[in-house]
Amino acid sequence: MENASKNTIVDPGRLMVAIGGNATHPEDIEGTSGEQKAIAAMTAEALLPLLMLDNELIITHGNGPVVGKILMRQTLTRDKIAPMPLDICVAHSQGGIAYLLMQAMENALRKQGNQRHVTCLLTQVEVDPEDPAFANPSKPIGPFFDEIEAKNINKELGWLMKEDSGRGWRHVVPSPKPKHVCDISLVQMLARRGTVVIAGGGGGIPVIRGPNGVRTGIAAVIDKDSTSAHMANVLGIETLMILTAVPKVAIHFGTDKQEYLDRVTLREIRKYQDEGHFPAGSMGPKIGAAIRFLEGGGERVIIGKIDEPMQALNGESGTRIVPNDK
Repeated sequence: MENASKNTIVDPGRLMVAIGGNATHPEDIEGTSGEQKAIAAMTAEALLPLLMLDNELIITHGNGPVVGKILMRQTLTRDKIAPMPLDICVAHSQGGIAYLLMQAMENALRKQGNQRHVTCLLTQVEVDPEDPAFANPSKPIGPFFDEIEAKNINKELGWLMKEDSGRGWRHVVPSPKPKHVCDISLVQMLARRGTVVIAGGGGGIPVIRGPNGVRTGIAAVIDKDSTSAHMANVLGIETLMILTAVPKVAIHFGTDKQEYLDRVTLREIRKYQDEGHFPAGSMGPKIGAAIRFLEGGGERVIIGKIDEPMQALNGESGTRIVPNDK
């Protein structure tokens, strides 16, 4: 692990920024539209320094809390309204979350006299139908339950429930790796024009590709950090920023040995991953995406707190993960 003093300011000319599902729906709210609008507005204010830059900016977002509630809502009304398959639920969550963020970000910009546009692209992402994830569902979505509630839900609805990092039990679904982001050229074109592009929300709507290019939705929720890394690699973006609820990545998290990481190499972060420091339900997917991004040619991953984006960009906060020769 290297000292934070070696961090340097990043040229913000091209950025891929991934924000968690908690950006519009934290765990401690009821989930009303008013709450989600207020939280989206706070997220937009936090990201305003990035939005005000003269840059190419692509933003992705998680959807775990929201898509889980969509599933629960339609399950409770299934006797009166026919349920939708999971891929359509992902599309609903992608559109709804992006709408709130898009509106909030443009409102924040307009208050500053900035006329920059923000747009959302409903994004399909191709996956492999033979991906091992379909045989081993691991992506937690929706609210937390205690163990008794989880067993009752499993019995009544047939949902697979797993304990999530000591915080409770959640519904888990397959989370295959992204193979191809459909219409990635449109994302690139809009970003180059200066438009802030919200794309790949919730990891993208999972689809499989058949003969003659025909696409069909499939039941899964792709990890948004994995899709963010993939998009950034395809577009040749050097910096992936993952904004979350914690200030830095930590090892021995939650123990008296907890240690925050300032700047680490790819080799070091792999070592910590192998030692089991990053649980699958929390920091694990982010670290996995960071590793894939750097292996794919990325220059740096910055993981930091959502209300400190410029500090993280400038090396004043957050964790930087860099290639071994940096």
